[in-house]
Amino acid sequence: MSRLKQAIKHAFAVDAPGAAEPTPPQRELVDRVCQETVRRHMTSPALLFLEMSRPLNYVGAQVLHFFHPIVSAVIDVRGYQQFASFLEQRGSIEYICLRLEHFEQERLEGAKRKRQADRGGQYCSDVADSDLDS
Repeated sequence: MSRLKQAIKHAFAVDAPGAAEPTPPQRELVDRVCQETVRRHMTSPALLFLEMSRPLNYVGAQVLHFFHPIVSAVIDVRGYQQFASFLEQRGSIEYICLRLEHFEQERLEGAKRKRQADRGGQYCSDVADSDLDS
């Protein structure tokens, strides 16, 4: 009985809760996808979709594997395979959501700095123009 218990001890084990830790190629691929999503200002719809489909991430990964032969005729499949294998992990959606939020925050901070710099430059030029008028 002890051998049977030992054999099935981890039969129903699941990954630890929280974000998954991708390999370096997977991290690069996920970051590239997230940056492109943020660049197109699609962060909110992407986060909404990811949160709604969180319970189906493994099924989604299997669908990607299913379409692999068709997709391989059109695009480079190395990144495609990496992305599909990353989605098989339980915390992959959490990781993607965190990266999307990170890049969106960077975009907003960059836009804020740019607005402040534009205002500062405009203010200085207005002051310089008013000094010349006097």
